[in-house]
Amino acid sequence: MIKQYFLLISFLLITQFCYSQNNEQFHQLNNSKNWSLKFKDDGTENWKTKWFLDGLRAQVKNTKEGMVFSAGKIERNDSCHAVLWTKKSFKGTIKIEYNYTRKDSTTKWVNILYIQATGIGKTPYTTNISKWNDLRKVPAMSTYYKNMKTLHISYAAYGSKNTDAKNDYIRVRQYPVLEGQNFNTSTEINPAYFNTDLFIPNETYKITVIKTNTHLYFNVAGKNNSKLFTWKLPKNKVEEGRIGLRHMFTRSAQYYNFKVYTQKQSSIL
Repeated sequence: MIKQYFLLISFLLITQFCYSQNNEQFHQLNNSKNWSLKFKDDGTENWKTKWFLDGLRAQVKNTKEGMVFSAGKIERNDSCHAVLWTKKSFKGTIKIEYNYTRKDSTTKWVNILYIQATGIGKTPYTTNISKWNDLRKVPAMSTYYKNMKTLHISYAAYGSKNTDAKNDYIRVRQYPVLEGQNFNTSTEINPAYFNTDLFIPNETYKITVIKTNTHLYFNVAGKNNSKLFTWKLPKNKVEEGRIGLRHMFTRSAQYYNFKVYTQKQSSIL
C-alpha cells in the first residue's frame, strides 16, 4: 500500500514537472519575435480568395463575425464531409492562430485541423493536393489518411455513438497510414486527452497551435479556462504543406482572425 502511494506521488510530480516544462516552452515560443506572418484572414470577406473547398454539400458563409463553415447534414454520408484548405503552403516551424466558435450542438463526430498537408507523391496523389481536387469532391476520410502526408488534430471531437456532451476528446495523428495497417493502429501519436471541459457551443475560444521539429503544442483559451496540450512528434517529419479545416458530417463552426506564421530564422526546437 505504501509502495503504491509513493508510486502515485512520483507519477503526479513527474506529470506536473513535464506540464510546467511544456507550458514554459510553449509561452517562450508563442511570444518569440522570430515569427513572420504569412497568412491572414479575418473571415469577413470572400473566402474563395484565400481558400479552396472539398465537399459537394459543404457551405461557407462570410459574416461580420467571421467565416461560418458547415458540413452537410446527413450523417454517415461521405459527400457531407467538408474540408477547407488554404491556397498557400507553409514550410518548417509554424504557428497557427484563430478564434473558434462551435455552431453545432451534436455529441458525435469530429472537427480536424490538418497541418502542412501534401499528397504522398504517387500518381494521381501528387504532393500538390490542388492538382487532385476532383478526387476529393466526396471527401471520404480514407482518401486523406491513405494518400496524404500531414498532421491531424481532432478537437471538439466525439465518438460516433456518443451521447454525453462532456465526453469529448483531443487526439493527434500523422498520415499516411502505414502499409499493411489501418487508421487506428498506425496513425495515432499519444497521448489522447478526454473530457476537456472545452468547446461549448456558441462560446468563442482562441486556439494557438505551434509545430516545431520535435513537438506539437495546442493551446485553447476560453472565457473561463485555458488549457495546453502537447505531443512529441515522430522522427518521420511533416515539414511543408497546406493548412486544412475538416468538419465531419453535421459539424459547423465559425472561424475569425485566422493567421499562420513561419519562423524568420531556423530553430533547433
